[in-house]
Amino acid sequence: MRHGMANRKLGRTSSHRNAMFRNQISSMIDKERIVTTLIKAKELRPLVEKMVTLGREDSVHTRRQAAMTIADDRLVQKLFTVISPRFKDRDGGYTRIIKMGPRRGDNSEMAILEFVDYELGADTSTEKAPKNDSPKKATKKADAAPKPPKAEKPKKEKAAPKKAEGEKAKPKRAPAKKKA
Repeated sequence: MRHGMANRKLGRTSSHRNAMFRNQISSMIDKERIVTTLIKAKELRPLVEKMVTLGREDSVHTRRQAAMTIADDRLVQKLFTVISPRFKDRDGGYTRIIKMGPRRGDNSEMAILEFVDYELGADTSTEKAPKNDSPKKATKKADAAPKPPKAEKPKKEKAAPKKAEGEKAKPKRAPAKKKA
C-alpha cells in the first residue's frame, strides 16, 4: 500500500531524483525559465517556491539552508539579492507551468516552468560578459585598419610515389599455430 507517499518516483533512485531536482532548481534560478516534462515540472514547482520563500528572509541561517540545496554560491547570491526581493509582496505562487504539448521522440508531455514575473525579452542570467580592459584599447582596435589577408602558402607535396612494378612487397607470414 502507498499510503502517505505523496511524491512521484520518476523511475529513478532517490539519490538520482534528488540530484536531478537540485540541478533543475539551480537552472531555474540561473535562467529563470526551464523546459522539462510536465511531471517533473509539477514535482519541481514546490521545491523552487520553497527556495524563493527562504530567500525572502535574508540571514546567515537561511543562506546556509539554501546552500545545502544549491551548490553554486553565485546562484545563492542571485536568489537572495535578485529573485526573492521581487516577490516580497507576494504570498506564494512564484512560478507558473505552461504546457507545450507532446515531445516528438517519445510523446512525453512537455512544459515550461518559469517565474511569474519572467519577461521573455529580458536576459537575467548571471553569465559574465567579456569586459573591455580600457577604453583606449577599444578605440585602437576600432581605428586600426583591417589587415590584408595573408598570402596563401604553397600546398604540401603529395605522398611518395608507389613502388615500381618490379619491386614487390614482402609476402605476409601466416600466424603461428598454437600448440595443444
